[in-house]
Amino acid sequence: MTLRTVLDECVNGLRADAACVLLVSGSTRLDAAGHVGFGNPEVDRLSVRLGDGAIGRAALERRTVVVTAGAAGPASEEIPPALGDYGAATYCAVPLVAKGHLTGVLVVAQPASLDEGDDWINFLEALAGQAAIAIDAGRSFEDLQRAHLELALAYDTTIEGWGAALELRDKETAHHTLRVADLTVQLARAAGIGDAELLHVRRGALLHDIGKMAVPDSILLKKDTLTEDEHAVMRTHPARAYELLLPIAYLRPALDIPYCHHERWDGSGYPRGLKGHDIPLAARLFAVVDVWDAIRSRRPYRESWSDERAREHLLSLAGTALDPAAVDLFLALIDRQETPSST
Repeated sequence: MTLRTVLDECVNGLRADAACVLLVSGSTRLDAAGHVGFGNPEVDRLSVRLGDGAIGRAALERRTVVVTAGAAGPASEEIPPALGDYGAATYCAVPLVAKGHLTGVLVVAQPASLDEGDDWINFLEALAGQAAIAIDAGRSFEDLQRAHLELALAYDTTIEGWGAALELRDKETAHHTLRVADLTVQLARAAGIGDAELLHVRRGALLHDIGKMAVPDSILLKKDTLTEDEHAVMRTHPARAYELLLPIAYLRPALDIPYCHHERWDGSGYPRGLKGHDIPLAARLFAVVDVWDAIRSRRPYRESWSDERAREHLLSLAGTALDPAAVDLFLALIDRQETPSST
């Protein structure tokens, strides 16, 4: 968008025939990044080495270079054929410099001959200065966006690693965390949760059992039935998740699932005994997915449940442990996934 604006301003404001912007590529070359008016398709692949011809000299010496075409057109060593074939009377190559750094070169084709002291050239150089600032700002914004995406990817990769580590410690079924995270996002989308919130839903699902980090191995890994006191310790893990994640600003919007996924629709859950719609929607949706994945997965002490038996179990929990609407929506989602699409 920045390049298009620059090029349009050059053609309209300067009443030029055509314009081309070449941006610095690596340390020794200038590559065409956008153009208007030039009809030769080779312009898109134009690449000039610093110091070569009018364009290269404008970049290397950081000054405006004007080439006036003779009867036979501009010399090929001054203006590349991809631009020279256009047949303009004058070509001006102006360096684009922002914050002391060379950004590229603006090449303008003009139908009339010019003197280097012409006011037109002064206007061109002023416009090139503003264009350089705009292009530099655009690149800075793109770099900032790229850095933000890379940071977000690093965050999510780290979160997935935490989830995998918890599975190993808790002897959880392999890939349980990723499965429930992906399926919860699908269910949340079906429930009408927007894209901006889906990221937090996924992070919350990946970290749903992060609070178990605070549960001793003697309780978490105990094979025998837990005592009442041990159950009380185990039931603290949602609150521990809240304590762990609350100080991390970017994870606060993802707290609903780690903190509330053991709340029950009838109010008999923990840690706060929330009931019905007081339970955050993301936690209600996750609870359905978590139960489904648990009973559909093979465990050392039992085989996985059949699809029909798992459906019956979810329906039996609707209205007590699980949100009935969430159960219905989930089963409808599963039905769509299992129904082959028509061709």
